[in-house]
Amino acid sequence: LHQELNQIGINADERQEDLLLRHLDLVVEMNMHMNLTRITDPESAVTLHVVDSLTLLPSFLESQKKTHLPYLDLGTGAGFPGIPLAIMSQSQGLLIDSTQKKIAAVSDFLVKLGLDDRIEADAVRAEELALTKKRQFGTVVARAVAPLSVLIEYASPLLCRHGSLVVSKGQLSDEEDDSLYAAELCGMDAVSRETIELPHDMGHRELLVYIRERNPQIKLPRRAGMAQHHPLTRK
Repeated sequence: LHQELNQIGINADERQEDLLLRHLDLVVEMNMHMNLTRITDPESAVTLHVVDSLTLLPSFLESQKKTHLPYLDLGTGAGFPGIPLAIMSQSQGLLIDSTQKKIAAVSDFLVKLGLDDRIEADAVRAEELALTKKRQFGTVVARAVAPLSVLIEYASPLLCRHGSLVVSKGQLSDEEDDSLYAAELCGMDAVSRETIELPHDMGHRELLVYIRERNPQIKLPRRAGMAQHHPLTRK
């Protein structure tokens, strides 16, 4: 882990590395009882879960410095990237997933890792969370949980002005044109795109950052399911 983090320019102290690996142990242990991940080989899991999550860290920290607001992890699954980002920062955060069983597991991980004083987990959809209007976030993070245009639509009503959506994708395919169109409608600007190679030739990641600069041109959030089934794409 130490070596691989150095390869991508991340400096973690011994306590942080211990917590990152403890989280991974908890995930593998819980995976014996429920399906949290298909990646259980320890060496692969270090790269494809922990290191992969922390490719987001520089952009995440830059966003958090600007807003000083909690962050939101969209579709956290087993706590990635939300828990590694919590370990490597002092930010407050909310990790959400629509699957109650996964959130129960993640809540247990947060307690065992001593992070539950500043990180919460909730089984709620992004659209439902946006409808409550009770929370606003400085940063929204996501790892390949949906097409870019969908993530932009989810993030926009949850972000403060000048807040950032920070996304990691394996392949962009033809998503980028749609994402620029969705960003325009949702009051967001694409500000950066970077490619990072994972250690051991385990794939590359496209890291994209969008900032909310204006009010959306459409009413957000739309009804639950609309973003996925009727995405904002050019006709």
